[in-house]
Amino acid sequence: MDMQEFITNPDVEQYMYSMLPPRDPVLQEMEALAQKRNIPIIGPVVARILYQLVRLAKAKTIFEMGSAIGYSTIWLARAAGEGSTVYYTDSDPENARMAANNFERAGVRDRIQILTGDALEMLDRTLGIFDVVFCDVEKQDYPRVFHKAVPRIRKGGLLLADNVLWYGRITQPPQVQDEATRGIVEFNRLIYSSPELYPCILPVRDGFAVCEKL
Repeated sequence: MDMQEFITNPDVEQYMYSMLPPRDPVLQEMEALAQKRNIPIIGPVVARILYQLVRLAKAKTIFEMGSAIGYSTIWLARAAGEGSTVYYTDSDPENARMAANNFERAGVRDRIQILTGDALEMLDRTLGIFDVVFCDVEKQDYPRVFHKAVPRIRKGGLLLADNVLWYGRITQPPQVQDEATRGIVEFNRLIYSSPELYPCILPVRDGFAVCEKL
């Protein structure tokens, strides 16, 4: 997606990207492919936030909901380190095939479980409690993710979500909001009204939610 579609001032956005150190060849190729094919990825600015949060939380068990070609999955797996388990989910088998190849090349295949199908169903089928759940599925499904994910996160763990400012559409009057926008608006209401979470929305790229489980 074009950076100018996001909520940050375009000049500021460009400045932030210009400051980034080079990524390794695997990530650079994935970024180029995503731009060429309009594949949704979080991009390197948000990826560095994701990486740092996983490190700070000392997360070892991570469930990612909506992984596409596995760009953010690689950042998660590298941050979590050896001995971790990161669950990749995507409904497209071709995405999963490309992701598996990317994981091999990035040297993190051994710590990633690839699940193909509906991310919410995969969460239901995967046992255990997670240190981090990262949500990047269809936006109308975000409220369902909230209800399913929060009980599955340990105390002190994190619920993370991308696109929570949704190109600024969250400011539209309710009567003109589409289903995706309504999903994001409801998700944001839920995280800020939940007694189980301490939420914060970072106004970077398209908005990134960081919620600590209390």
